[in-house]
Amino acid sequence: MNSQRRIHDGIVGILVTAGTALAYWVNPMWWALPGVVGLLLIQSAFTGFCPVYYTLEMLRIGKPTPQSA
Repeated sequence: MNSQRRIHDGIVGILVTAGTALAYWVNPMWWALPGVVGLLLIQSAFTGFCPVYYTLEMLRIGKPTPQSA
């Protein structure tokens, strides 16, 4: 598994877990966080656009940088 996918899965997992925990212990309005993350995952399955991958690409995180010769 490439490093960008591992970073993506970690970010999504943290957001879903944090949203669920916050909804349980703080305020039920936090259920919106895992709900939005789930909707974005469904949307990215159809369109191929994922905001997390887009951000990682823009920040050049998780991809090897080309070596200058």
